[in-house]
Formats: sequence, C-alpha cells, structure tokens
Amino acid sequence: MSKKLSTAAIVAGAVAMAVTGIQTTAASAADMEKCYGVSLAGKNDCKAGAGTTCAGTSKVNYQGNAWTLVPKGSCAGLAWDKVLPDGRKGSLAELKRDNPKS
Repeated sequence: MSKKLSTAAIVAGAVAMAVTGIQTTAASAADMEKCYGVSLAGKNDCKAGAGTTCAGTSKVNYQGNAWTLVPKGSCAGLAWDKVLPDGRKGSLAELKRDNPKS
C-alpha cells in the first residue's frame, strides 16, 4: 500500500471514529477528547475560528483552531505522527498554526 493511500485510510478511519463518537452516549463520550489540528478541511467536529459556525467549517487541512473527537489519549500520541505531514501532532489545546487569514 502506498504511503499516500495509507495516510488517507488512517485519516478516514479517524474521521469515522470521530463521527461515531458524536453519536455515542454520555458514558462513551467520556472516552473521547477534542484534538485540535488534525481535521481535514471541512471535516472538523467543531470550532474553526472566527466567522465559522461549527462542524464542517474548517477551511484548511490540519487547521489549528478546529477540533475533531478522537479516542482519549490518542490526540498527541504516536498514531498521529503517521497522519500529519512534517511530523506535526494534534493538541488538546487550540493551535496557532495552519489557521486561514480572516
């Protein structure tokens, strides 16, 4: 499997897990965490900076002020090293990188 296809599969899996996480019960939601800077453009779960309305409103890939729900403990973990370019990782706090100009 090519690196590009592998990366796409990992991102698709993460997005699918995040969407599933939104539809879970409160007990399951406790097992998830907001991870900033890992969403693809238009695929975030919420918060995408000023002038946006919420889910699906991120403008660029890996936008630092947009988050996606991921399994607790995986946001800044090793799994994201394979997803983000240049070795960047997700963050539990809003990031100042890759934010579109207002």
